[in-house]
Amino acid sequence: MSLLVVGSVAYDTIETVQSKVVDALGGSATYISLAASYFTHPVHLVGVVGSDFKKEHIDLLSKKNVDLKGLQIVEEGKTFRWSGRYHKNFNDRDTISTDLNVFETFNPIIPDELKNDDFIMLGNIDPPLQLNVLEQINKPKLTVLDTMNLWINIKKAELLEVLKNIDVLIINDSEAELLTGEANLVKAAKQILNIGMKYLIIKKGAHGAVLFNCDKVFSAPAYPLENLVDPTGAGDTFAGGFLGYLSMQSEINFEVMRKAVVYGSVMASFCCEDFSTSALENLTEEKIRNRFNEFAEIARF
Repeated sequence: MSLLVVGSVAYDTIETVQSKVVDALGGSATYISLAASYFTHPVHLVGVVGSDFKKEHIDLLSKKNVDLKGLQIVEEGKTFRWSGRYHKNFNDRDTISTDLNVFETFNPIIPDELKNDDFIMLGNIDPPLQLNVLEQINKPKLTVLDTMNLWINIKKAELLEVLKNIDVLIINDSEAELLTGEANLVKAAKQILNIGMKYLIIKKGAHGAVLFNCDKVFSAPAYPLENLVDPTGAGDTFAGGFLGYLSMQSEINFEVMRKAVVYGSVMASFCCEDFSTSALENLTEEKIRNRFNEFAEIARF
């Protein structure tokens, strides 16, 4: 079924204790779309870039069956750039610079032919923009949203309004606590689900992810990586694998969601094995399926 992704497309400069990359392909919509493309296609991407966005990256996305008719290219504008440095443990990082550039005035315009897409992924953008996208869409089968601590801190009321209109929220454990004031994840999840969504996923970084609905809980482990290179985009890649798998299913229920969470974790684990999107560019269905089976073995008791 059809999948629409709305979010950022960016260039990242990333530094770890081992190495550094400059102006590497990034952005939430990029990671989500590339991960989802291994499950369904075309994936429809809506975002904005400047005229400095490289042709090789346009070609990469197109090759992966990511449809770019919704990608706005601002002439003489500059693409969103982010720079960060990871600590040795990879759990902590320092933001060195954030240059929003054309993303600062991004106004998502959904082409008419995409307004009937069945699955909608709202990446981490300003809540009023997320709500604006929802108002442009005609009766989607499932809407999934990601957000971050910035919006919880400065636009909580607007964010809560958006959350009343979605089916699935994906956030991390610190964001869940910030949103509710509750450190206990189970209690926090109950509060968040009471806003009105059907499902909630709380990511716990290197400790996996937990899926909640009104009466069930499923905890998925993280894949044990020996060589962690770059966790940038792992959360967005999780969302892409999760929604990509769901978009193939004729029915959405808790059991299907459980598998989707594991597929999200599978894709996120691949993402962390190289800088930027490199590890996502040359995967195969066999590699993905084999790692899914490894996950199943890890979680079985």
